Amino acid sequence: MSNNFSMEDLVSLCKRRGFIFPASEIYGGINGFWDYGPLGTELKNNLRDAWWHDTVHCPPIGLDGEPLSIVGIDSSIIQNPKVWEASGHVGGFNDPMVDCRETKSRYRADHLQVIANANGEGRMYAFIEGDEESEDRARKLLAKYEKVDALDDAYTTSLLTELPTDVFERVVGPDTKEVGTLTEPRQFSLMFDTTVGATGGDENKAYLRPETAQGIFLNFMNVVDTMRVKVPFGIAQIGKAFRNEVTPRNFIFRSREFEQMEIEWFCHEDEAQQWYEFWCEYRKNWWQKMGLSTENLQMRQHDSDELAHYAKEGYGTFDIEYKFPFTAPGFGELEGVTHRGNYDLSRHAEFSGKKINYFDQQKNERYTPHVIEPSAGLSRGTLALLCEAYTPDDRPSKVFMKFNPHVAPIKAAIFPLVNKNGMPEIATKLHEDMRKKHVVQYDAKQSIGKRYARMDEAGTPYCFVIDGETLEDNTITVRDRDTTTQERINVDQAVAYLDDKLNPV
Repeated sequence: MSNNFSMEDLVSLCKRRGFIFPASEIYGGINGFWDYGPLGTELKNNLRDAWWHDTVHCPPIGLDGEPLSIVGIDSSIIQNPKVWEASGHVGGFNDPMVDCRETKSRYRADHLQVIANANGEGRMYAFIEGDEESEDRARKLLAKYEKVDALDDAYTTSLLTELPTDVFERVVGPDTKEVGTLTEPRQFSLMFDTTVGATGGDENKAYLRPETAQGIFLNFMNVVDTMRVKVPFGIAQIGKAFRNEVTPRNFIFRSREFEQMEIEWFCHEDEAQQWYEFWCEYRKNWWQKMGLSTENLQMRQHDSDELAHYAKEGYGTFDIEYKFPFTAPGFGELEGVTHRGNYDLSRHAEFSGKKINYFDQQKNERYTPHVIEPSAGLSRGTLALLCEAYTPDDRPSKVFMKFNPHVAPIKAAIFPLVNKNGMPEIATKLHEDMRKKHVVQYDAKQSIGKRYARMDEAGTPYCFVIDGETLEDNTITVRDRDTTTQERINVDQAVAYLDDKLNPV
């Protein structure tokens, strides 16, 4: 990934080329929600399908040298409300928030930092952590009103949640110049409420799922009873989840509706550490296989104060993190690999009154399996692919999207050089042959340079051009997206050429 671009550059391209649009844009949008356009849908689906293939259809080789046993499910978005009581989400799925009385804006308190004079006196200026524009504004206000040169180290910063409550009256919010407009932090539920049935009311209250994992745990015994699986085995699911984020930001990185790709790997407690290490290594390598460069990925173990309520003490969670433009030089979470212990299965057994366990006939042992959870964000993964691919260049388009060909939305484009002299007929025939196996596009409009530019911004790896020579010797030009080099091949070999280039990695 090049660092020579801003998120504004990427968001502009995504809108211009049909990757991602603001949801309900004609009505002014709705914060935290996004629509995927034609190219974005293809990109996201390609990533989704690659994950499903490598997880369920062709899972990795396990510790014993044999392919892992993983099956897939698709559970309901809305479950019995007791599910979320058992899982701990209703009581514990909260974030501290503050409101601005003047602007009516709402912020996650643990995402706000304050900058102040080094002596701690005077006003304090709050900014959103990781938001360069917000931080720059706070520094300029500090320099202007507190008579401090913000370029010098004559200031201190701290988290808003670390401030004593009696100094809140001296804090200036991120979107105002007035002091004392921020409320004290209070807990805010991230669960989206809904009602089931026509009458409404609290007695019919339900929730949109905040994670896909619980649907897997609820179906553990169904899968064991119907699929003849033996521990260790996994259940995989891809689906939408919903979190009422206080401050959705950074494009699709933190949104209120998103998609997850999750595996719950069930194993004996004695083997949990081995499987935990296995999944950490495999999942990092998989993201590299999708085209994310090594220097932009890192593994980070959660500190003890970051652990979720279900994380097994002593094992915890490793995050696979990616260096997004808005986190650079730091990293942002892409996927988490967590040892959840047997927390979830035990809780559902307790709350439902049903037996949820596994009987090993060979060892004559009945137990509640432990769970290793590799949980990846499909939406964040799509954003990482977009960031990795964005490549500023001196070509006419000024930028091209360097997708791994296997996830590229369009695999190839077919152009007749001019829309006459028999060239459209040959191009149409080639397009008909290629589209049977691959997503390809036929384009006969505007100059060849503008057509190349469109395909560069779409991230199309190869362009096939039918020109005057084709009519003479049956050869066509193949242009490579990354290098812009061209070669001539026989038109009869074009389909095989593309097949070879797109062979699975």
